[in-house]
This record gives sequence, C-alpha cells and structure tokens, in this order.
Amino acid sequence: MTNRESISMDNKRDKEAIMARKTNASNQTWSGYGSSFARAKQRDPEHRSGVDAVLGGQIWRIKPDEETKEANPCIWMQAGVVSFKSCNNFYDCTSCKYDEGMQKQVAKGKIISWQEAMRRRSSLNRLCRHSLTHRMESRICAYDYECRHCEFDQYFEDVLEPKTPKSPVEVQQVKGFHVPVGYYFHDGHTWARIESGGSIRIGMDDFALKLLGRMDRFDLPLMGKPLDMGKPGWGLKRADYEADVLSPVDGVITEVNSNLWEYPRLANEAPYEEGWLFLIHHPDIKKMLKKLMPDTQGVEWMSREVGVLESMVEEAAGPLAADGGYLQEDVFSNVPQLDWKDLTKTFLKTG
Repeated sequence: MTNRESISMDNKRDKEAIMARKTNASNQTWSGYGSSFARAKQRDPEHRSGVDAVLGGQIWRIKPDEETKEANPCIWMQAGVVSFKSCNNFYDCTSCKYDEGMQKQVAKGKIISWQEAMRRRSSLNRLCRHSLTHRMESRICAYDYECRHCEFDQYFEDVLEPKTPKSPVEVQQVKGFHVPVGYYFHDGHTWARIESGGSIRIGMDDFALKLLGRMDRFDLPLMGKPLDMGKPGWGLKRADYEADVLSPVDGVITEVNSNLWEYPRLANEAPYEEGWLFLIHHPDIKKMLKKLMPDTQGVEWMSREVGVLESMVEEAAGPLAADGGYLQEDVFSNVPQLDWKDLTKTFLKTG
C-alpha cells in the first residue's frame, strides 16, 4: 500500500468515526438526574433494559444510569421495593416528598415498606440503612430496622456524621486558588456543602484564607444561634486586625467545629475539609441553594475576583510578574502596601 493510499484510508476511518459520534450524539442525551434516553425505531418487548415511552410521536427508550444508581441510591431502591430511584433530597427522608408518598402507599397496603423488605432478607444481608445508602462501610442492622430505638443510629446522625467532613471529590484551580466541585459559594467568600441527612456544612473559601493569612482567632457563635444569609455571622482576628464574615445561608447552627478554637490555622490548612466552621439546619434546602453559586459559576466568579485582587496588588506595589505566576499565600503580609479594610470590604463585603 502506498503512502497516499494509507493516508486515504486513515481519512476514511476518521470520517467514519466522526459520523458515528454525530449519530450517537443525536440519538442519546440525558434525561433528568440518573437516567438516559435514546430514540427507538419500534417497541421491542424483548428488550431487556429500559422502558419504552412515546413522546411527540417518537418512541424513546429510557433506562437508569448505572453510575448514578451507585452514587446516590434511594433506600427504597436498595431494599428492592422499586427497581430504580436515585436520591435527590440529600438523604433527608423526613422532608422527602417521594418517601412521604411511598409511606402513604404502605399505609394503604399497596406496597411493603423498605424496612419490611429488608427484614425478609437473610440475617447477613440485613444491612444498616446507612450502609445501604453508602454513607458508611458495611454494617449489619441489630435492631430489626427500628431505627428510632437504635443507639448507633442516633450516634451516627448526631455525632459521627457531623464530625466527619468528606474531602472534595474534585478540586479546580484558578491561579492557585482552589474551587471544589459539589460546593456552593456566597460572594462574601464563604461556602456551603449539603451533607447526607440534609445538614449544611459551611466555611470560608481558600481565596479568603490565602488573602488574609493565618488567623489567630475565629469568633464563632454557639449551637442554637440563627444565622441570616448576607449578614455578619461570625468574626475573625489576626493580630490587631479584625473582620466580620457574612453567612452564606439562613438557618440554625446545630454543630460548631470546636477544633478551630484551639487550632484556628486548621481553616487555612484544610478550608474545605477539617477547617469547616458550622453545620446548619434549614427547612427548605433546595430553595435556599437557588440563592448561592454552584461550583460551575464559582469558577468564573473566582476568576473575576482574582483579577480584581491582581489589579489591587499592581496599584499598591507595581506590576506583577510577566509570566502570570500565582499570588503567594498570605497576600496581606506579602504585599504590605495593601490595606486590611480595603481587602475585607472588597472581598468579604464587610468592614
């Protein structure tokens, strides 16, 4: 085969691959959370996966997305009462409309409860509800799914889970400042993350802590105090400098990270993990989240904030490095020409 023929064959294969990708793209997309759909030519009763539906004269085949099924399994699905249901309420069953509807069906005798479905399994397969929903490692239920009588269940919800923050699955960088995936942001440089069970964990973001440096003290309110979104919720202190910080959410404090009283620098070392500040309870999480920035918007917002900071540094200390390098940690100390009140007013929206 000549070189010209070889190139021609490669081009043909490339065109076929492109056409295949276009065909797949036109035939498949995402449907809501945890499922996909594709066009089907005709109803296929022997098709083993998916459900056929008719929409606009077109047959669509819908099937659960296996990856999502593994990541966010509803307890009703895990118990085998339904074939597929992905949790979209942060494992807060007490406020879940789906769970409420299922309980009504149980009361009418149309289905069995997820607890009864689990009781019918062999003893070694009767997993704790927290294991079923992937919130902890495998554990056998010892209370016959009477969770309200289980001391471990209460300990897990009240003590273990609140004090065990999870690491971000993925972290994006904007010129050296970290923006974790799955977090929500307030423009006062605080973050919120929804925990399983419906609690809201909040803290200060990497930008604010690198900007102002290591704190000597956080003035944190106690449990039971209500916080108001956009209003001062706590304070911080570094030497003779102080600042208030705006709360990113409304709600009542249910847990305070007491480690920060003894070791405030933990916030700088792990701002999205062990350096969290509070756990908050809010009765309508989904409504509250609409007022915050998701991580996708957070990256663009962070990029703009870094641009503002670079302009302030150049105005105070002269041009930055031509190679576009990252700003060092503890910007306030490394650029002594910067004014503390200007920084807190510009970025924390206080002062």
